[in-house]
Amino acid sequence: MMLEVRNLTVRYGSLTIVRDISFGVTPEQWLMVVGPNGAGKSTIVSAISQGIPYAGTILFQDRDIAKFKPPQLARNIGFLTQSHSVGYSFTVEEIVKLGRYAYSSGIFRTTDKEDDDKIEAALEITGMKPFRKQSVLTLSGGELQRTFLAQLLAQDPKLLVLDEPTNHLDLVYQKQMFELIRQWIKDTGRAVISVVHDLNLAKTYGTNAVLLDKGAIVSGGPTGDVLNAENLEAVYSMDVYGWMRAMLKQWEK
Repeated sequence: MMLEVRNLTVRYGSLTIVRDISFGVTPEQWLMVVGPNGAGKSTIVSAISQGIPYAGTILFQDRDIAKFKPPQLARNIGFLTQSHSVGYSFTVEEIVKLGRYAYSSGIFRTTDKEDDDKIEAALEITGMKPFRKQSVLTLSGGELQRTFLAQLLAQDPKLLVLDEPTNHLDLVYQKQMFELIRQWIKDTGRAVISVVHDLNLAKTYGTNAVLLDKGAIVSGGPTGDVLNAENLEAVYSMDVYGWMRAMLKQWEK
């Protein structure tokens, strides 16, 4: 098991956001975390990133990540949020270089050949080499998101944790992002956890899924087993399969 979450519970005062959740992810898996608004999806990501207090245990390769120092956590797990607000005119290359900071022995350390190779590969994989000297303030939303994905790939973690990575992106950028991530899993044999709203993306790209509702797991396992008609109707209180098919018919000739 690469990452294992055991009996995770998150409370804010008297309100329980996530209740006694357990799941895991193994190498070469892409785990989709799905469910309606308020189900606790992003809360799980915040707990894994050590951004909020929680009860329970989160293990990375059998070690409690609460005991990891920040650089150690960054070498193993990379996090990509929904959106990025940038108010500085760093270039794309400078942003991507920040992904190597976890391997730095000091703030004034210069990059070595391994750093340069990782940065170059990340720019190549994400298609951002032509933009390397361009200010991030001039990028489109899709280009900016790919820049921060390149930063993560340069960071070279064993696990990616993505919170709505294509939220607010055009269809072409959604496809680019998810294809890039799928190829990364194939090439490296590593793993990804993604929070997604779009059930089509979850079903297309996920090898496994966790379906949440009201802070608890309704179903977990292979994506096809989890995202079945019965489970989805119970969680979303509608015939999701019927709705999806009706929407698709509008594109038929």
